[in-house]
Amino acid sequence: MNEYEQDDPIPQGDLALQLTALPRETNGFGDIYGGWLVSQMDLAGTAMASRVAGGRVATVSIDRMAFMVPVAVGAQLSFYTQTLEVGRSSIRMLVEVWSDDPLSSEWRKVTEAVFVFVAIDGSGRTRPVPPRR
Repeated sequence: MNEYEQDDPIPQGDLALQLTALPRETNGFGDIYGGWLVSQMDLAGTAMASRVAGGRVATVSIDRMAFMVPVAVGAQLSFYTQTLEVGRSSIRMLVEVWSDDPLSSEWRKVTEAVFVFVAIDGSGRTRPVPPRR
């Protein structure tokens, strides 16, 4: 078990995005593509990191990624974000994805990753993250 996993897991952080897994995002077996899921995690993380940064951010890395269970078409996905650390210009954020499977009514954690974002200005250059109030 790593530092973010729990014995009896519940979503960590704030709800940033909810959507339904559609057939166009599936492979031939009816499971959602992992790459599509990562891109949605990036959207959710970017939305929350831009709030922390008070403006534009860019994704600079994904520290780690762990898929726990496949996601079937039709699943309702909830993306939760939790700010782990704010540096001078960077924001480290945990992004978790939870699934509510309409066929089984099972609520379960699908995946998690730690994203690192950097605050940037209008020219694409790194800028400081404003102090939290």
